[in-house]
Amino acid sequence: MPADRQTESKRLAPALLILAIFVVAVLDATTSPELHISAFLGIAPLYAALRCSFRVTLLVAAVFVVCLVPVDLFTVPDWAPASRVVSIFGVVLVAVFSLVLCRTRLQREALHARTRMVADTVQRAMLRELPLSAGAVEAYGFYVSAQEGARVGGDIYEAIETPHGLRLMIGDVQGKGMPAIGAGLEVLASFREAAQHVDSLEEVADRMEQALARYNTRSVEQGADERFVTALLMEVRDPGGLPQGRVLSCGHIPYYLVRDGKVYERREGEGGLPLGLGTLSGEPRHSVRVHPEPDDWLVLCTDGVTEARGKDGAFYPLAERLAGWTDLEPAELAQTLRADLESFTDGELKDDATALVVRRSPAAAQLSMARAAAA
Repeated sequence: MPADRQTESKRLAPALLILAIFVVAVLDATTSPELHISAFLGIAPLYAALRCSFRVTLLVAAVFVVCLVPVDLFTVPDWAPASRVVSIFGVVLVAVFSLVLCRTRLQREALHARTRMVADTVQRAMLRELPLSAGAVEAYGFYVSAQEGARVGGDIYEAIETPHGLRLMIGDVQGKGMPAIGAGLEVLASFREAAQHVDSLEEVADRMEQALARYNTRSVEQGADERFVTALLMEVRDPGGLPQGRVLSCGHIPYYLVRDGKVYERREGEGGLPLGLGTLSGEPRHSVRVHPEPDDWLVLCTDGVTEARGKDGAFYPLAERLAGWTDLEPAELAQTLRADLESFTDGELKDDATALVVRRSPAAAQLSMARAAAA
């Protein structure tokens, strides 16, 4: 329906412009010559140039010239010949300028469309589209960039199946929008590589820290700012059908566990500094063992969600909202959360916002429970 209305509007606009030109020209030709109201009709081809195709603009400009030239020639008897020439020249000039303006606009729109297509391709290569699927795990959610027109910004996430089990990461780069993408890409690429080849989450975090340090060194040499990244790393291994998990936080906000219809805020693995600042403490990072159950859900997010403010200045009550939505399926929960967040902030998010609803696929959860019962 919206597409049909847009098409109808595009067809109606030139018809109304042509009708307005014709009606005003007729009024000018049949009323007192002192009025000469057709002098204001130059807005018609200019409007067409900004809103319509080149063919439509050409049609409107032609009607504009055909209707106004006779008016300037015959409806103002006291004009000198030079005044008539100037007036007709002005009419033709407006018509030509509208065609040039339309052509320039269309060329810029085509360039913008090509640039946007390339940017979308690059950004999709950086972050996989949600929902994610990695082994037995599904991750639904949303990603909203604070910078208008950008598909991604300073938030990163990934879930991959590795020889060391399922590994999941969500991160938040200092800053927002396009300037934060470079640091995020370095950290994300490092996670994807390290997760496949190193045995522990601590080593994965170290690799990510080293990649960010190299990026910051290059940034300083180029006169840009250094950045740090908060990140939450998770790992689930499945020895003998009994899942074992580990969590490591690099300065990231807590995550939420949904178990048996109840929501728990979990802070395991907290205490580590963000990536890029780890050398300040001199202490190694340590992951913490957790004990996931087959039907657990996890909700991971960045502070663009928890620190989003409503009209009254209050922070978004994520835990409270989740407690009322535990009966929803993951996809529906993600959609509901995004809609509610945008409503809470009146559509004015000040920071990149990402949320992931992570669970085992139903088939994998049933198989794990069966193995646990048999053991």
